[in-house]
Amino acid sequence: MKEIALGFLTALFLVIIAMPSLIKVAKLKHLVDEPGDKRKLHRRSVPTIGGILIFAGTILGFSLWFPSSSAYELGMVYDPLRALHEFKFLVASMFILFFLGLKDDIIGVSPSKKLMVHMVVGAILVFMADIRIRDFCGLFGINDMPDYISYLFSVFVYIVIVNAINLIDGVDGLAGGIGLIASFTFAYWFYQTMDLPLALLAAGLGGALLGFLVFNFNPARIFMGDSGSLTIGVVIYVLATQMIDFPVDRLPAEIRGVSKPVLAMAILAYPLIDTIRVFFIRTIQGRSPFSADKNHIHHRLLSLGLNHRQTVLCLYGYTAFIIVLAFLMPANRPNISFLIVGGVALALAQGIFFIPTKEEKKMKAKIGEQAA
Repeated sequence: MKEIALGFLTALFLVIIAMPSLIKVAKLKHLVDEPGDKRKLHRRSVPTIGGILIFAGTILGFSLWFPSSSAYELGMVYDPLRALHEFKFLVASMFILFFLGLKDDIIGVSPSKKLMVHMVVGAILVFMADIRIRDFCGLFGINDMPDYISYLFSVFVYIVIVNAINLIDGVDGLAGGIGLIASFTFAYWFYQTMDLPLALLAAGLGGALLGFLVFNFNPARIFMGDSGSLTIGVVIYVLATQMIDFPVDRLPAEIRGVSKPVLAMAILAYPLIDTIRVFFIRTIQGRSPFSADKNHIHHRLLSLGLNHRQTVLCLYGYTAFIIVLAFLMPANRPNISFLIVGGVALALAQGIFFIPTKEEKKMKAKIGEQAA
């Protein structure tokens, strides 16, 4: 569909054309992240407001080429009234999160205030826009969920996804690249289902992220900041939720054999596993789950000797592999599909922590010498 291609190209060229000016302004106004903290991997001042153009590119590409009702008359399966209903609440939510993220990038926002805003946005998307998970398609033996469980669970899923995307933004090109892979996967899936607005939304985000990666891939000239990661998170929540909620009887033969919940989790495998892992470790250590540390998967890969580019390419490959694996799993055996996909994803992610680093080898050798 030409609208999908135009949305992608609009977002892409806006970001590429405008980003040099944004970088210049950010440096002039000193809107940069300074090195110095032990957790920080960069060694020079880097602007932190790249999310401005991720937000702008996604919104422009999506709204400028939003399909008219004539596309519905030509055979598209989406309902234009439903699409417009969801569109207004999505854009409102994106604006709220964008300004929250921008404020956090510039002067900081307390975790309690962030959570309060996320609860408001979650309520807008779930209760007002009715963008929620209603059916697990047999996964864990669950089909239709009672409305009150569906509402509460969907708000929880929204908060998890947004925070998971935010937490993986620790290496040049990582969050942007994972978001790009997710966007392309969602765009393909919704294109196959002939749901043009959602395919366009995914394509717009993908175009903005591809343009951003031109400036964010190592060595990064700009970071996305929270204004960017929150934009990615809310869009991916909407796309993942709508994928799971899509009627099975309207799926084309090409993707009817794929378990929708398993595929949605596969697309988000890296941020979800990384977030669950670090939250678990921080909790058992008696620390706040939101406290910062260097226990992320990308930190481990760096400690094993990979550079920034090798680390992100490794995680891109990991994400793509898990997505392809999910497409190969049978929809009529969702629990088996989940166990295989989830087991492989977890084994690969956790397996690297059994590979000793150079420092660990030296420490083990030193202990052995002292014992001898």
